[in-house]
Amino acid sequence: MLEPLRQGLPPTDPSGVAGSASCALPARYEAVGGARKFTRTTLERWELGDRFDDVALVVSELVTNALRHALPGDPPREFQDPPVRLHLMRWTSRLVCAVRDPSRESPVAGEAADSAESGRGLFLVECVSDSWGWHPSPAPLGELPSGPLYGKVVWALFRLPEKGK
Repeated sequence: MLEPLRQGLPPTDPSGVAGSASCALPARYEAVGGARKFTRTTLERWELGDRFDDVALVVSELVTNALRHALPGDPPREFQDPPVRLHLMRWTSRLVCAVRDPSRESPVAGEAADSAESGRGLFLVECVSDSWGWHPSPAPLGELPSGPLYGKVVWALFRLPEKGK
């Protein structure tokens, strides 16, 4: 499902994936806290707890953006339950967090006014992660691949230090 994500990253051997975890998030802002909790549990299981602060900030921003920009005003769609999904994938030398949502609109890192209370999320993602990007998401299971695109996946990459260094 996230194969196009790999195409936007440096080449990897799929057999090198050390771990992956995914959770569905309800269309409520309380889901951001659930996403952080899921991230903490997953990173601790992968012995990457020291990366929690940066990864949690990025996860919070990506999930908030998905909820804020992808759901309000969208016409109801089949397969919208769950509307937002968080994926964490770990390789030996990198960690990727990706958020899938039903919007077809591309994310744009804009400039917020100094007095604005929001609008800096993707700027924070860019500052904290090593790289980020997005791609259209293929139709979910049960839909024909030739059907319309379902939405998008926004991802952020974190490089991990090699063990022993």
